[in-house]
Amino acid sequence: MILPVLVIAPSGDRGRGVFTTEPLPEGTLIEISPVLVLNETERVEVEKTRLYNYIFEWGPESRQCCIGLGYLSMYNHSYQANCNYDMDFDDEQMRIVTVRHIEAGEELFINYNATPDDEKPVWFETK
Repeated sequence: MILPVLVIAPSGDRGRGVFTTEPLPEGTLIEISPVLVLNETERVEVEKTRLYNYIFEWGPESRQCCIGLGYLSMYNHSYQANCNYDMDFDDEQMRIVTVRHIEAGEELFINYNATPDDEKPVWFETK
């Protein structure tokens, strides 16, 4: 499920991102994305490819990874994210929910640390 008001569009120096064409209230479920789960061995191989920047750690011990099959891998990172994601390991899906009111035309961001206000440096900032 992806809300029909979401679009993928250019996002400056970030490449592409997810935007909304209509206002979204806080607490709006905007996407339920199925994921393709990769085991530990597959994760090692994927991390050697361009997909490395599009995967999410997966599983209770974060040894696996997953690839989102909706818009999931297109959300850009922000430490002041306006959306949050949660992982459903049993149903192999992730949900994106707004954490504040979002205006039409605004880009939707998630914090790659999995918590909207977690400011621990993410992998591409520590290289």
